[in-house]
Amino acid sequence: MYELAALAPHWRTRDVENGHVSDWDREWFHHFRNGGYKFIHWVEIAVDTDQQRAAVLAELVRIHVPGEQTESGYRVFGYVKTGEAVNYIVR
Repeated sequence: MYELAALAPHWRTRDVENGHVSDWDREWFHHFRNGGYKFIHWVEIAVDTDQQRAAVLAELVRIHVPGEQTESGYRVFGYVKTGEAVNYIVR
């Protein structure tokens, strides 16, 4: 997402341990560097335009992540309950 430059979307996370949902942020590099995602239940990604939605989707498909499309963008899962099925984001 960092490499999308001007098309980089807003995001927020939910903490797997305490359920805290963070404020919306746009800075990807600092928060997601090595180990910065250890307690993320999910990352919600909000897109503002069709162009941004397409760019984000292309990246999510490229890195093959479990998640879902939402009305405002995407939700990428960091943790799921044992035995719970998840889909991967596809075009």
